Amino acid sequence: MTASSTRRTTAHTRLAAVGAIAVAGALLLTGCGDQTKNKDSGSASVGNAPLADKLPKDIRSKGVIRVGSDIAYAPVEFKDSSGKVAGLDPDLAAAMGKQLGVKLEFENGTFDALLTGLRSGRYDIAMSAMTDNKNRQEGVDPDTGKKVGEGVDFVDYLTAGVSIYTRNGDTKGITSWSDLCGKKIAVERGTVSEDLAKQEAKKCPAGKKLSIEPFDDDQQSQTRLRSGGVDAASSDFPVAAYAVKTSGGGKDFQIVGDQVEAAPYGIAVAKSATQLRDALQAAMNAIIKNGEYQKILQKWGAQDGAVKESVINGGK
Repeated sequence: MTASSTRRTTAHTRLAAVGAIAVAGALLLTGCGDQTKNKDSGSASVGNAPLADKLPKDIRSKGVIRVGSDIAYAPVEFKDSSGKVAGLDPDLAAAMGKQLGVKLEFENGTFDALLTGLRSGRYDIAMSAMTDNKNRQEGVDPDTGKKVGEGVDFVDYLTAGVSIYTRNGDTKGITSWSDLCGKKIAVERGTVSEDLAKQEAKKCPAGKKLSIEPFDDDQQSQTRLRSGGVDAASSDFPVAAYAVKTSGGGKDFQIVGDQVEAAPYGIAVAKSATQLRDALQAAMNAIIKNGEYQKILQKWGAQDGAVKESVINGGK
């Protein structure tokens, strides 16, 4: 599972080419808020880790990087049928941990609170399908344009866009964001999907209000759409595609229109933690170079969103 805090805030509309998502077995998705650590994001010992000396000494001595994440955003991060944290982000984190000689332990939290948790020191980093954009880099509220806190730096690692989906066979004539006036849409709170919906609502004529229902996690949005309480829902394309493929055996939902707002996912790091940021970038580039990155993206059907190199703050 984040824009504001997108997953995700917006850049110029562009189409993204992110592949269809592969089914990864039965899911047991949990709600946000508990502090579930992924004990299986294992890593090599420091002695065998080629990039261990790049980490700050305190993290190297602890052997752990605390990762804030909304673990209800399959297939990017979720709980599998055994209760283990699984998905694209945890697999990438485990591969990076081997390079750095530490464990990256995922702790569950609501998406819109992850950057607050990072700033307060609750997490060392946030890795949660979070879109790198200028508002987040600068700590600016996308609705008001006002400074709301210290910004963060991003270590970019994937490109993805945003999609709309409806109940299967019941599109209500929706093919794009401009068709949403007079309709109801469910979104995850604090995401680019919510930002886009708010922007579209300002354009709607009198008498054709766009009603926006924000939820704490994407699973709640899907439940609301499935029950017919809203006309559409929106989330990042990899997540929307996964929901379409898996929910109700592929019979519940369908994607409508093209994905928009193609932008990089980034690992969020405090502005002051430059050494940690640079170590994470080095680790990401190492797994891109050695081929582990491509294998992980292939596993989760996200290979078309691959980047050739990890950069810092590449979002606009």
